[in-house]
Amino acid sequence: MPSGVTRATLRHMTYFPPPAEELRFLDSELRQLDARRAQLLARRAWLITMLQQAVQPAPPVWPSRPAQPGPSARPEATAPGVQNVLLLLGGILLTIAAMVFTLVSWGHLGIAGRSLVLGAVTLAVLGAPVALLRRGLRSTAESVAGLGLALTVLDAYALHEVVFTAADAATYAAAASTALAALWSAYGTALAALPGSATLRLPHPAALAVAQLPLVLWTAALGGGPLTVTAAVLLTTAFDAVVALRVSERPVRVVAQVCAFGTGGWGVLAAGLLSLGAAGPSAAARAAALLLLAAVIALGVARFAPRPGLATGMATTAALCAVAGAAGVLRVSVPGDWAVPACLACGIALLAAARGPAAVRRGVVLASGVVQAGAVLWAVPAVGVTLLGPVAWLRHIWAGAPVDARAAVTVDAFWPPYAVTVPLVLLAVAAVLATAVRGEERRPQALTAALTLSWAAVLVTATALELPYLVGLLIQGLTVPALLAPALQKSALQGSALRGAAARTATGLALLTSLGLAFLSLATEPATLGVLASLTVAFAVAAWRGRQAPVCAAAALGWATALACAVGASAGWRPEIVALLVLVVPVAAALLAARLDDSVTTVTLEVTGAVAGFVAIALTVADPPLLALVLSLCGVIAAGTAVRPDRRDVGYAAVALFVLASWVRLAAWQVGLPEAYTLPVTVPALLVGALRRRRDPAASSWTAYGPGLTVTLLPSLATAWSDAAWTRPLLLGAAGLLLTLLGARHRLRAPLVLGGSVLALVTLHELAPYLVQVTDALPRWVPPALAGLLLLALGATYEQRLRDVRRVREVLGRMN
Repeated sequence: MPSGVTRATLRHMTYFPPPAEELRFLDSELRQLDARRAQLLARRAWLITMLQQAVQPAPPVWPSRPAQPGPSARPEATAPGVQNVLLLLGGILLTIAAMVFTLVSWGHLGIAGRSLVLGAVTLAVLGAPVALLRRGLRSTAESVAGLGLALTVLDAYALHEVVFTAADAATYAAAASTALAALWSAYGTALAALPGSATLRLPHPAALAVAQLPLVLWTAALGGGPLTVTAAVLLTTAFDAVVALRVSERPVRVVAQVCAFGTGGWGVLAAGLLSLGAAGPSAAARAAALLLLAAVIALGVARFAPRPGLATGMATTAALCAVAGAAGVLRVSVPGDWAVPACLACGIALLAAARGPAAVRRGVVLASGVVQAGAVLWAVPAVGVTLLGPVAWLRHIWAGAPVDARAAVTVDAFWPPYAVTVPLVLLAVAAVLATAVRGEERRPQALTAALTLSWAAVLVTATALELPYLVGLLIQGLTVPALLAPALQKSALQGSALRGAAARTATGLALLTSLGLAFLSLATEPATLGVLASLTVAFAVAAWRGRQAPVCAAAALGWATALACAVGASAGWRPEIVALLVLVVPVAAALLAARLDDSVTTVTLEVTGAVAGFVAIALTVADPPLLALVLSLCGVIAAGTAVRPDRRDVGYAAVALFVLASWVRLAAWQVGLPEAYTLPVTVPALLVGALRRRRDPAASSWTAYGPGLTVTLLPSLATAWSDAAWTRPLLLGAAGLLLTLLGARHRLRAPLVLGGSVLALVTLHELAPYLVQVTDALPRWVPPALAGLLLLALGATYEQRLRDVRRVREVLGRMN
């Protein structure tokens, strides 16, 4: 480089390509790098594949893509699982062999010799886990330790057969179980204390499992009775509970929990059976003491339970055990009628005794709810008999007033024993629900349940106390308007969903009460009339002033129908005459429905009125003239309803009722002419068709006139073919001719086709005998000849006939 060229001059002389050219250069270099990288990766994959092939390597081929390895066989069992299964089976087989060796006479060794051999083997087996643990074979050590523990049981049996042959079986079993529990626990502790060895999981749980037996067996060996044995079981439960709560070793804790639940359930069940079987206060008190012990244990577990769910469950169990103990004492101390109220008082008292953590309080409240629910279930049979028992009066209508209210509901049923205090129990639970439940979410449900229980208490009061029959009627009669009273406060209810739910519930209960009251009133005629009239008025007022208008209106019309039937029966009228009185209900329903603005209430009134109409029709089935009259009156009611713009479809029902009425009247007159039955249908159908075509000129004549004409023409035609007289065919033919002419005049397809078809068939029917005579008079060759001539004529004029057919089809097509 010349010395005169400076660094700045070189900087200006350096070549920089344009950005587009430099970008193309960079893209080219990157593509080359990507291609080289892909080649290297493919070569690497091929080399790996070659190394994995141990036998007969494939010839070196440069693969275009890396080979995908095939799916390898997956083992169905893991190595630790196989190991544990083998060790478990080995331990079981060795234990069985040891049992056979000890229990069965084998060889020349006696029981003493076998005991010595078994003891030596036991010591060797119990010592083997030490060496196995030091070598890290923990699973094998567990299996060998389990075998050693099983051998100690066989050693205990051998000692009884060799040394302690005269010992009592129960005493020896208690001593052996105590010794085994202590030995196994010490064995597990000793193995854990050895330096350099891991702790075995089997000895301590096994010792705890055997520890369930000593206290119970010692109690039985010392001559303890069922109370003492149950106490021993509960004390064992307490021991298990302490171990489960305090021991940190998981296997021991799990076994302790299982044993605690098992022995606890056994103890509580045994104590409960002792309480139920107690014949006196002292025996009941001792059983109650056992249940109280179980309650203390459960409460202690609830107090120190690590999980809230367990604490709640144990608190519930404790409270229920305490109530069960108190109930056992009360059962033998108070009269039978007051046993359940006393138990209920104990359950309610639990609400005041709910103290401690939230989980414990929740459990105690739950136990109180269980007790109250049990008391309500105890009262359900009495309420059911009171509500459903009066249905039996349907078979004994107006047979006479019963002795009292209980006799009135037990006509074909029985009264549950000790049910005098049912009203008190129901009212107590209702009061608790109304006052104790404060949550916003559960408050509506609680108030609804309280209302239902209060209703049941009032309903069953007269029956439980055996009040006079009239008093029972009066109580239930006053209950109905009392339940309907919340529905009358329309303005107050609209702003409160809670009150609305209460009003709906009260209305439903009022309906149930009215049903039971109506059945109960069937004992005497005055009671029936008075009750049905009162129910009609009560529900009518509720429908007029209340919010539950649809339900109350339907109930009022229903009871009005029943009242009409009862009034007719009281007057001695025949059912056919009573039907005319029942028709007042559909008339009232139709008039009221036309004046209401509420669509739901309107539909309810119309449906109930229709049901009342069906009742009236059913009452007149045995008298055809009155049946026709009732059908006609129902048709008038339906026609009056169809006048309303939104009920035009009811007109079809009105027409059907009128037609049925005419048919029934004709049948009553013994009219056998089919036209008398079909013409009343044809004439209205044709009028309706004419009105429809006037409103819609594009409507087809088949739709407008086809049904009406078919109803009369087809039955008449079928009758004419079997009629030997000439009057019906003549009239039917004239009608067919008239229809054909009218169809041709007005270009209507349905009258033209139907009239022409009828005319042709009637003519064929009338000329058939003459055709038969002509056929018999002609020679045999004449019919085939005539048929041939006809075919020739048709063939000769085929084109003309086709033109005529097309012309007729076009003419018919232009007709409406």
